[in-house]
Amino acid sequence: MSVGLLAWLALDVVNIAPNRLVAGVPHRAHEVHGWWAALLASLPMLAIMGLAWRPDARRLQVALALVIGLLVAMPLWLATAVMALADPDMPQARLGIGSSLWLLLFLWLLVLIELRTRLRLSRAVGWLLLLPIILAWWVSLSLWLEPLAIYREYQGRSDQFVSAILYHLFLVGAAVGASLLLGIVLALCMRRYRGMRKAGFGVLNVIQTIPSLALFGLLLAPLAWLAARFDWLASMGVSGIGWAPAWLALVGYSLLPMVRNTYVALEGVEPAVIESARGMGMSRQQTFLQVRLPLALPVVLEGVRITTVQAIGLTAVAALIGAGGLGTFIFQGLGQAAMDLVLLGALPIIALALVADALLGALADRLRHGGTP
Repeated sequence: MSVGLLAWLALDVVNIAPNRLVAGVPHRAHEVHGWWAALLASLPMLAIMGLAWRPDARRLQVALALVIGLLVAMPLWLATAVMALADPDMPQARLGIGSSLWLLLFLWLLVLIELRTRLRLSRAVGWLLLLPIILAWWVSLSLWLEPLAIYREYQGRSDQFVSAILYHLFLVGAAVGASLLLGIVLALCMRRYRGMRKAGFGVLNVIQTIPSLALFGLLLAPLAWLAARFDWLASMGVSGIGWAPAWLALVGYSLLPMVRNTYVALEGVEPAVIESARGMGMSRQQTFLQVRLPLALPVVLEGVRITTVQAIGLTAVAALIGAGGLGTFIFQGLGQAAMDLVLLGALPIIALALVADALLGALADRLRHGGTP
């Protein structure tokens, strides 16, 4: 928290620009509302630092309330910064969020997660804690934060933004679904034919070590050749660029964690449990479907969780070969030197990865024998 306090007082909190083409003028916290307001806003962070000294349950609860209050206050403070800095005669003026506020947002969210863990709050309560923060951002964006630069980028591309999210999710879902089916088949084959295990994991390890851009490049020529030879592939949209190489690469990268987790999960079931099932008269198929697979499912889901989070990030890189998705905004923003456009693509990717990680992790906990929901 001391790092956040220094960042608040020393780094730029916002910048204001007359339009999208002109670089913004940076402002520190004391330059927006004066030193007294900047120091007053520092008090909750000082209080959290004090509460962290010899913490107990009550002090941690107070610290949690203060962190939530800080996160709720951030968009409201930005609204006051708009009123103080934006010139009403310049309707195209844009308020950019400075490095100080990005760092504070990151640190406060980390503190929130740490406090939830220390207080042993359930995942459901953790999600409920985010509701007032989301509500504060929604109200502020609706009423006062129209000049916010990233919000202006969204307003100019709202239709593309929704399409990009849906396409991103579709590509990730198709890749994870295909890798899950292939992973289960490969893991079962490796269990049945032991000779396949070393060769199979060796090949998957090699695929995993190839850099993503290099793998996209390796797939370009073969897919272009196939599309030129077979009309039905071309009619499906298969070509050297676009969704086809992106999907194949995502499936390739997803296979190693999927196969490894499935193999380890199936092998990790206690032999005594299998013997007991057979002793009860279960057939080989019944033992697998009713005993081995349910016991292995939490570990298999961990593989799905790892693969999904990895695929959400890699799909952004696939935009370089015309695969679309949220990565398109990132590379457009880099080409135009518009960091707010970059953030418009990057922030939803981070949010999607966190949500997927939380949901699949919660599902694995619920299925795990003796786990906590």
